[in-house]
Amino acid sequence: MIPDACRSAIRCRYPRLAVGAAVLLIPVAVLAMGQFPGDDSGVIAYKTTAPTDAVARLQKQIDAGTVKLTFDPQHGYLPSVLQALDIPPASQGLVFSKTSLQVDHIAPWTPRAIYFNDEVYVGWVQGGPIMEVASADPKLGAVFYTLDQRPSADPQFKRRFTTCLQCHDSSSSTGGVPGFIMRSTFVDRLGYPVSTLVPQTTDQTPLSQRWGGWYVTGTTGPLLYPGNITAPVAAHDIDDPARSLAQIKLGPNVNLTSLTGLVDTRPYLRPTSDVVALMVLAHQTYVHDLITIAGYQTRKALYDEQLQEIMNGSKPAGGGHLPSTTVQIDGIGEQLVRAMLFVHEAPFDGPIQGNSRFAVDFMSRGPRDRQGRSLRDFDLKTRLFKYPLSYLIYSDSFNALPDIVKEYVYRRLRQVLTGEDRNPDFDSLSAADRQAILQILDETKPDFAAMGRVTTAMPARP
Repeated sequence: MIPDACRSAIRCRYPRLAVGAAVLLIPVAVLAMGQFPGDDSGVIAYKTTAPTDAVARLQKQIDAGTVKLTFDPQHGYLPSVLQALDIPPASQGLVFSKTSLQVDHIAPWTPRAIYFNDEVYVGWVQGGPIMEVASADPKLGAVFYTLDQRPSADPQFKRRFTTCLQCHDSSSSTGGVPGFIMRSTFVDRLGYPVSTLVPQTTDQTPLSQRWGGWYVTGTTGPLLYPGNITAPVAAHDIDDPARSLAQIKLGPNVNLTSLTGLVDTRPYLRPTSDVVALMVLAHQTYVHDLITIAGYQTRKALYDEQLQEIMNGSKPAGGGHLPSTTVQIDGIGEQLVRAMLFVHEAPFDGPIQGNSRFAVDFMSRGPRDRQGRSLRDFDLKTRLFKYPLSYLIYSDSFNALPDIVKEYVYRRLRQVLTGEDRNPDFDSLSAADRQAILQILDETKPDFAAMGRVTTAMPARP
């Protein structure tokens, strides 16, 4: 929404703008009130808006004395924070590339541990002075915090901006919004990046290109990938990174059920870096960012439309939205639909199996329909999930999307799942897949069901 003060200023400054002039001057007006997306004009106001994410809520509980964090001599506040935020320790992934804020404490022999649930990501390093936390805020997207790793009677999650956003707000990795990144990087023997294999890992990233700079445990069949390896020399001695990577034999470094011989895991909460957790992490960070982009772009499009209404002194004919508004919102909505339906998901070379409790814990958390089915059920034979529609459709961030883009997503999902849309891009969904996902949604997502149930039988695939 446009603040009243801004409305008055626009009317006073541009009382007689022609339609063409209004379109040309809108960017000037927006810039005068603050840059987008991290502006303070009232559209997003990233820096000045108080977050309402899970970490912000936890801090309020700590301040009120209803939750107390306990300091552990070995791990600091890590175990207590994970418990307070309901983050399973089995989600642990170990990343040894020096691509974090605390690079001086990260190396192949002291990797950073990442823990996560549907909303929050926690980073912990051995001997690090801080714990790094990133949380999905329903409106703001990724919000970043640090927590000092020393005993305190009043522990405080401190919100961070530039130190985190310089990497986590980029057009190449997060789509130009505050977001989450899972990167695959070829590193040297000290952990310094030699080359980026994948700037942002998604469901579409071939598995053979994932997990560079990460430790990986679990079995993946014949699949070869660049996890668990480093270049044998320092980065400054490598002239051709691609050639150096090609010369490394990947076979001995895959299908590891133990990291013995590679790293001492005793300082960590778990001895694993579970491959299934890493695959879920790639999906989740990608879709989290797309949800944020959808929220930002939709709010910005509606804001611009209101500016034009004020400058033109009239609303669009018929009381609807401007074609430019609809095109923008439908475009990002379609991108989100396709990501949530795992369109062009990278194929599996064989069955994948983790070696921790992550899969069991993850599947136990989702809502189930009357037949006991859940969007959190794994397949792990030919694809990640048995019913390929993202479980983030239940998230606070998705639920907080503006109605216009959320309704677009729901409408498109129903078109695809009923078989009305037979675009070949959705061919990975069989008729049985579509029917099962539709039934799960209708029984577990009330606002989706409210848009109209499908009572006719699912048409067979031609």
